[in-house]
Amino acid sequence: MTVTISPLTPEDKPQWAQLWYAYLDFYQTTLPLDVYSATFDALLSDAPYSPSGLLARLDGRPVGLVHYLFHAHCWKPAGVCYLQDLYVSEQARAQGVGRALIKAVYAAADARGVPDVYWMTQDFNATARKLYDQIGRETPFIKYVRPA
Repeated sequence: MTVTISPLTPEDKPQWAQLWYAYLDFYQTTLPLDVYSATFDALLSDAPYSPSGLLARLDGRPVGLVHYLFHAHCWKPAGVCYLQDLYVSEQARAQGVGRALIKAVYAAADARGVPDVYWMTQDFNATARKLYDQIGRETPFIKYVRPA
C-alpha cells in the first residue's frame, strides 16, 4: 500500500470534512457548521499565519489529515510550528499514515526554517502515543486553559 501526502485543495472539502468529523468525534467534540467552512477556508489561505492542511491517501483513498500552523515564540526567533490536529481513519491505522503526516509537517517546518515542531494529545490516546514516542519526545509541560 502506498501513502501519499498532499496539500488540501478546494476539491478535497468533502473528504476532509468526513475525516475532521471523525477526528472531533474521537475527542467527543462537536462544532457549529460555520466553523467547518471557516476552518477549511483558513486551511486554503495563503496568509502567513493561517493554518495549513495536508491530506493522506492510502492507495488513492483519503484516510488521514493534519493541520499545522506557524507562530512566533519569544525564546525562538525562527518561530515554532504547532501540529494542531492529526487524524487517521481506524481502518488505515498502523500502516504508516500517521508517521507520514508528521514527517510531512516536519518537512514543511524545515522548508520554512523552523526547526521546532510540537503537538499535544490526551493522556488516554494510547495508540497514537506509541507512534509519538517513536517520532517525538514527550515533555513535562502540563496544559492549562482559561475557565469558561
